[in-house]
Amino acid sequence: MRFVQFIKDGLRRIGVELSVGGSIVDLNAANSKFPNDMKNFLAGGQSLLIDAKSAVESGKNVIERQSVKLLAPITDPGKVLCVGMNYTDHCLEQNAPVPVEPVIFSKFASSIIASGDDIIYPDETQELDWEVELVIVIGKEGKNVKESEAMKHVFGFTVAHDVSARDWQMKKNGGQWLLGKTMDCFCPLGPAIVMKEDIKDPHNLRLTCRVNNVVKQEGNTDKLVHKTEAVVAFISRFVTLQPGDVILTGTPPGVGVFRKPPEFLKRGDVVECEIQDIGKIVNRVV
Repeated sequence: MRFVQFIKDGLRRIGVELSVGGSIVDLNAANSKFPNDMKNFLAGGQSLLIDAKSAVESGKNVIERQSVKLLAPITDPGKVLCVGMNYTDHCLEQNAPVPVEPVIFSKFASSIIASGDDIIYPDETQELDWEVELVIVIGKEGKNVKESEAMKHVFGFTVAHDVSARDWQMKKNGGQWLLGKTMDCFCPLGPAIVMKEDIKDPHNLRLTCRVNNVVKQEGNTDKLVHKTEAVVAFISRFVTLQPGDVILTGTPPGVGVFRKPPEFLKRGDVVECEIQDIGKIVNRVV
């Protein structure tokens, strides 16, 4: 199933998208027990998931996508974690060694926006860059998780655009990445959370990033250095993972900063980030 959040009649609701870009089953209309946000739905565990399946199978409470405002599929995660340098070919393009352990940094939840929302170009940067990324969505609490058990803690996957201010990431603030990665609007997310059971192999998916319809990044998750199980197990050694936490898993080659000459986003650019079997997010820089 493909889970979404949306606004209807001024209220946030959750639903199941019946196909990519298609109609939505309004879960809140189907059953009053459903929370109106994805984080609490995930925390509700298996019983709410069973009820969601029943709501879809009923064929009722179906609404047209055009009649609602789609939100990011999760808007208030407790943690937005990110893995840097996690594609072998991305390491190669910058002449950097492949990390032995996952390189972890974070964004704030306040950076999350939906597909269709504008990316507001910050006055603080002159080097705004693109990064398409596969996102792990945690569905079950976990601490010191073994790799062999890691997928039990994963609910599904979605798409992110890890917008990056390269000057602040690489040249300023003492080498800390945080400010260059977490400014407002720096985490477009969506369009849906696709359950892991509905993705044949999350480590064999095509990723594409286009700027103004020109392909800038084209890769495959088979080039991930540290795959889902390893990332979940590693992070859970240090922090307890909670339902609704999201983990951006890194980007393939083709980012602007390592092009010759470097290329950066400008106001008016339209960025599309797409992952096979999950969907596409589209945002304009303003």
